[in-house]
Amino acid sequence: MDGLALAFSSGWASGVNAYLVVLVLGIADRVNNLEQIPDALGRWDVLTVAAVLFAMEFIADKIPFIDSTWDAISTAIRPTAGAVIGVLLAGDASTLEQAVLGVVGGGTALASHLVKASSRLAINSSPEPVSNVVASFAEDFAVLGVVWFAIEHPRAAAAIAGVLLATGLVVVYLVAKLVRRGWRRWKGRPDPMPSAG
Repeated sequence: MDGLALAFSSGWASGVNAYLVVLVLGIADRVNNLEQIPDALGRWDVLTVAAVLFAMEFIADKIPFIDSTWDAISTAIRPTAGAVIGVLLAGDASTLEQAVLGVVGGGTALASHLVKASSRLAINSSPEPVSNVVASFAEDFAVLGVVWFAIEHPRAAAAIAGVLLATGLVVVYLVAKLVRRGWRRWKGRPDPMPSAG
C-alpha cells in the first residue's frame, strides 16, 4: 500500500516537475540509503542529468509563453517519467504490481501535467509576468514538499496530492467553462465594422 501511495504522490509531482522529483528521491536515497527508493534514482549520472534539466526547466518555467512551449514538449516526458518512477518503486515486485504502479504513476503524472499546462495557458493570458513566476515557484515548492513528505509519510502525501489534483482539475474545468462562455459572447457580438453595401 505504501508503494502505491508513493507512486501516486511521485506521479502527481512528476506531472508538474519530473526532474525535481528525480532529484529529491535520488538525493534522499543518497543521503539516507532508503529502502523504498530505488538505487537507480541515486546514481550520480542520473542526478547530474536531472539537475541540468531541472535548471533548464526552472528558468523556462518562469518566462511567459516559453513555459507553455516547454509544457508542450514535456507532455510526453512527464507522464513517462511518472510511469518509470512507479515501475522503479515496485522494485522486485510481480509483473502485475509493476504494471499497476507504472499506470498509477504515469496516469497521475498525465493528469497533473494537463492541469499545469492548462493553468499556465490561462495565466499567460494575463499581460503581467509576475503571476507566472509566482505560479512556477508555488509549483516547485508543492512538488518539493509533497515528495519529501511522501518519503516518510506516503499515505498522507498521497492524500495531499489527491486533493491538489482534484482542486486543479476543478479549477481547470471552471476556467474552461468561463472561457467558452466568453468566446460565445464574443462571437455573438455585432460586427463593429459593417460592410458597405
